Amino acid sequence: MSFSSDVKQELNKNSNLVDKKQVKYELIGYLISGNIEIGEKNSIKFSTESDYNINRFSKLLANLDINHNIEIVGKNFVITLKIKDVKGLGILKENKIYPNQEINNLKEEYLKAIIRGVFMGSGSINDPNKKYHLEIVFKTEENLNIVIDILKKLDINTKKMIIENKKSLYIKEGEEISKFLALIGAAKAVMDFEEIRIRKEMRGKVNRIVNCETANLNKTINASIEQIAAIRKLKENGKFNNLSDNLKEIANLRLENPDMSLIDLGKKLNKPLGKSGVNYRLKKIMEIANE
Repeated sequence: MSFSSDVKQELNKNSNLVDKKQVKYELIGYLISGNIEIGEKNSIKFSTESDYNINRFSKLLANLDINHNIEIVGKNFVITLKIKDVKGLGILKENKIYPNQEINNLKEEYLKAIIRGVFMGSGSINDPNKKYHLEIVFKTEENLNIVIDILKKLDINTKKMIIENKKSLYIKEGEEISKFLALIGAAKAVMDFEEIRIRKEMRGKVNRIVNCETANLNKTINASIEQIAAIRKLKENGKFNNLSDNLKEIANLRLENPDMSLIDLGKKLNKPLGKSGVNYRLKKIMEIANE
């Protein structure tokens, strides 16, 4: 199963169906999601390939005594119900489904129930091992904006995308996705997601350290090549013996230890020097060689 399916399976098993008001608002979430169709004969259809999802939607309808029919069409499970049976939810406007204005004054747990229903209805999450991406699709821009506003109230940052007939919100930040999963009550999914996120962050840190060390090593080798070339030039020109004893000492050490860092070269001197002192002497040798 996909990570998205695992999340929906977990949410289906949640037994928070005692509070009728929470059930109502989770159902409203489903009804404003992108997988709802207003069909002929004043019917509402919801279709999904997920048996966990259809099971959850059916539980919500049954809990509120709303008549519905379930059938299999191709690979999809389809629930059909009558518009007249949801009029009591106060979500119909010009034969379209919109939450009414009362949602602006709802308690946090009911806002969360709406978001849980919307995600179950038409949300998805990519495998976090590959990339962070959560998306929820809507039929209308009005419902998209309503849900974005709710999530903003719940301290979840989202982005909006409208391309031709596709209207959706999405989240690409790992921390925000983790917060979203916690908000809708997917506790196990949060732990699984965080475990993957920590592993990815650790791999990223290790790679950055390795890359940094490699870059530093390359820098040291390149500098050493230039220094050795300068020292050999002085020897070939017979000018090496004109150097001061201090410069001769560091020059000979560099020839003997081409891969050694400046710090370690400094430790080998008769009178040890720090990195900046060694660097000064080697630069002086290169200046003399270039004159």
